[in-house]
Amino acid sequence: MASGRIQGERVLVVGATGLVGQQALRKLVADPAVAEIRALVRRPCTPRQLLGGDAEHTVGFDKMRVYVTDFERLAERSSWFDVDTVFCALGTTIRQAGSRAAFRRVDFDYPLQIAQMAKARGARRFLLVSAVGASARSRVFYNRVKGELEDAIRGLGFEHVSVAQPSLLAGERAEVRLGERLALKLGFLMPQPYKPVGVAQVATGLLQSGRQGRIGWHVLSNTALRGMR
Repeated sequence: MASGRIQGERVLVVGATGLVGQQALRKLVADPAVAEIRALVRRPCTPRQLLGGDAEHTVGFDKMRVYVTDFERLAERSSWFDVDTVFCALGTTIRQAGSRAAFRRVDFDYPLQIAQMAKARGARRFLLVSAVGASARSRVFYNRVKGELEDAIRGLGFEHVSVAQPSLLAGERAEVRLGERLALKLGFLMPQPYKPVGVAQVATGLLQSGRQGRIGWHVLSNTALRGMR
């Protein structure tokens, strides 16, 4: 996923069990330029389980390495971060986390530590799932944390960073979120920049941006993500 399509690419996927992370795994497994995929997960699972229902039809799942991770002890696993590219789709909600402090730990502290460790091991590209409206100056706590993470990642000096800023994610979740389901049904009423976007489109947008090998900082808006095929 760099200029010239480097063969033997090593990619770390963080948030691999989430909607976007799983889509990224499927696309990376099918990419012949990717030699190894390292997936960080909280609970034991196999590569086939991570890939979901399409596993039996997928070629290349054997290049996946699944690492069961205690995110409080990342510093003890520095060798895991010896990769070329990081795809970070780690995130939660304040409701799931239980408090603002716990949310910030998952959505800011862990991703930033992962980025720092990967950069120290020589990673050149960082692909981040953020959110529409992300800004360190936002009055909305969720958007402010996302914006602060973007600013922190930008300051690390990666050769290439792509940031996806999706609105509501459209995909099949294991958990039921009634408010989210209602919003998805009414998505056609939303202005274009805020319409729901497919999880595969978010993964595709980030991976395509990374493959182009452009130096610097690149933001993919929700509208741009919705145009991905």
